[in-house]
Amino acid sequence: MRAVIQRVSSASVSVDGEIVGSVGTGFLILLGVVDGDTEKEALLLATKTAALRIFCDEDGKMNRSLLDVAGECLVVSQFTLCADCKKGNRPSFSSSAPPDEAKRLYALFMDELRALGVQRVESGVFAASMQVALVNEGPVTILFDTDLWLKK
Repeated sequence: MRAVIQRVSSASVSVDGEIVGSVGTGFLILLGVVDGDTEKEALLLATKTAALRIFCDEDGKMNRSLLDVAGECLVVSQFTLCADCKKGNRPSFSSSAPPDEAKRLYALFMDELRALGVQRVESGVFAASMQVALVNEGPVTILFDTDLWLKK
């Protein structure tokens, strides 16, 4: 699984001009599910995400996690994170998980964030054309890839 995690003061996602998910202080997470990903990757990614210390403490150091600051998460599915651009200029998305499996692991990831104590987890609409708006604080943007952690 791959995730782009952005520290935000607010974020929202709309479909056909209607807001379907929004959060205040917390994370906007763009989530890509790679073919071959399993529950193991979803649970690992959720655990690392909830514990990621990129919020400032009283000394201005990034020392606090999403859980420490009672932050919220907006999770948006994004198969384009699985793009392969090795050949030519048109990306291939053949490494993306099949839609049914990607949707299942996307939901599991969000459920695990909730189980870990994230009070508010919002989402976009899986496989829809969406418009995402955010205020990235810092800016702080972190890339996660479970393949790197699991040495695939």
